[in-house]
Amino acid sequence: MLMRYSKILLTAALGVLILLVAINNVTDYNTNYEVVSHVMSMDQVPTGSPLEWRAVTSVTLHRMFYAFIIAIEFSAAALILAGVWRLLLARKAQATQFNAAKDVATAGLALAVGLYLFGFMAVGGEWFQMWRSGPDMQQAAFRFIGCAALVMLFLGQRDD
Repeated sequence: MLMRYSKILLTAALGVLILLVAINNVTDYNTNYEVVSHVMSMDQVPTGSPLEWRAVTSVTLHRMFYAFIIAIEFSAAALILAGVWRLLLARKAQATQFNAAKDVATAGLALAVGLYLFGFMAVGGEWFQMWRSGPDMQQAAFRFIGCAALVMLFLGQRDD
């Protein structure tokens, strides 16, 4: 029973973390919007770089991209926390039922890993060369990937 409660607790903690990130991005919109705009504009890439053509300078596209990030964060948090509720309801059930209850939380965790791995590491980090833009946001993204992936692996272990 301790392992089930541990899985529920860690999954809930990550769901709350992602929810807080999304809420912060809405309530303190400009802080991270400026980072997204800065990265997408690629204004730290040296002039004459063969990668300059990737830059997106449209404010509308910056806002759309940032809104998409926030929507994915809220979606991931909602799935994770809904999954936690399902896990709580199944915590005393047979192993097959508890294992089946993991799917919604797992989907949310996968969405979170996908956002930070693809959105921040691949698109932001490599496509837009985010690593050239001052504070290394890839480090923060990697922390989210690590936490979410570890929780997903732990949750995914079959209960007997």
